[in-house]
Formats: sequence, C-alpha cells, structure tokens
Amino acid sequence: MKLKGKVAIITGAGAGIGEATAILFSKEGAKVCCNSLTQSAKRVSQEIINNGGEVIFVQANVAIESEAKKIIDETIDAFGQIDILFNNAGIVLGGAIDTISTEDWDRTMAVNVRGIYLVSKYAIPYLKKTQGTIINNSSSVAFKGVKDRAAYTASKGAVLSMTRAMAMDYLEDKIRVNAICPGTTDSPSLAERIRSKGGNYEEVRQQYIIRQRIGRLGKPEEIAEGVLFLAVNEFCTGVSLLVDGGMTM
Repeated sequence: MKLKGKVAIITGAGAGIGEATAILFSKEGAKVCCNSLTQSAKRVSQEIINNGGEVIFVQANVAIESEAKKIIDETIDAFGQIDILFNNAGIVLGGAIDTISTEDWDRTMAVNVRGIYLVSKYAIPYLKKTQGTIINNSSSVAFKGVKDRAAYTASKGAVLSMTRAMAMDYLEDKIRVNAICPGTTDSPSLAERIRSKGGNYEEVRQQYIIRQRIGRLGKPEEIAEGVLFLAVNEFCTGVSLLVDGGMTM
C-alpha cells in the first residue's frame, strides 16, 4: 500500500496508460479522481469501486480552463486534498509540418500542453499544502523524431521542457515534478491509429513493433509502474523516465 492516505488525480483515465495507472494507484491505497473527455473513465471508476477502492469520476476537457478547474474542485470536494497529479490526457494526430492541418496542430497543443498547464495551475495550491508530486506524460518522441508526428513530437518536447521548468519553480515548495516518457504502448489509441491508416492491420502494427528494440509493444501496466515509481521516489524531481523498450537507444 505505497499510496495509502494519498489522493491522486489522473487525467485521461478512460483507457490505456491512464486506466492502468488509476487501477494501480487504487490497489496501492490511493483515493482516485478519474478524468476523461468522454464517459470512458466512468467504467474504470466502477471497476475501482467493485474492487473496494474510493474514486470519483469527473468528465471534463483539460484544454478548457473552467473544466480543468472543475477536476480540481470536485476532487477537493470529495477528498479534501491532492497529493498526486498525473497529467496523462493527450491526443496523437498525424502529419508532417506541410500536411497536418492548422486545426489539428492547435488541437494537439491545446490538449497536450495547455491541458497540463491548466490542470497543474489549479492543483498547485493544494499540492503545496501536501508537498505533493506531479507526473507529466511526455514521450520517447521528445528524444527521437518519428515520421508524420510533427505536432505530437513538438507538444511532447514542450511537456518535457515544461516539466523541468516546473520542477525548478516549485522546488522550495517541495513539490516534485517529473515526466514519464513511454515508448509505443499497446492501447486502444494505438489500435485506432493503426485502423485509420488502412491496409493490413497486422502489417501496420508490425511497423510500430519494429521501433521498439526490445521486440514488442509496451503494456499500459508497465508504464503505470513507472508512474508509480515517480510518485513515490522522493529523490526524483526534474527526471525524464524513459519506459520505451529501447526505442531511444
């Protein structure tokens, strides 16, 4: 029970890494706020309840200021404190600089970068009280470029730099801020991207697998274990933890 007595917010908790982290944190004793843009995290919340955990579900768009604030407000109303914020919500929209639409570029930045700014902004006053921690979901692509991911790569590079800035800004408040940097993870989001490419599903999937030197995709649970490490290790701040199957080697 590494998180007994802690309260954790997980954005984008409806599937993949967010879902796995919400379930793991609950098993480790945390009270959890599960956020998602749609109703998807409601199912995850019900699973946590069924397993005896304490959880609330907050449907909100992290890129909209009033909704980002709602996530924090409802967590405080339910649990009275915040100890851990996992800024996990994110989107992947494909394209190079000359092929991605301006709308998709702006949407990527709004969710992946502005969303972290907004949720963190309203969480920090409470994290100061608990000397809590923030984990931002960056990516291995912040270290290594991949084809047709210009906006996503730029956004995750911004997350990485923002994490270091936040770690410095809140050092005296004893708020630790770190980044988890996953490789390609076997998730519903990835399956959707594979289908959107058309062609043979398994052949396209294999192209993603080849990028991982370890020879397979990551499991959401493996990334969640990295998030847990950053949440509990009190000597880590400003860290970029690569859990990427050797993708950046």
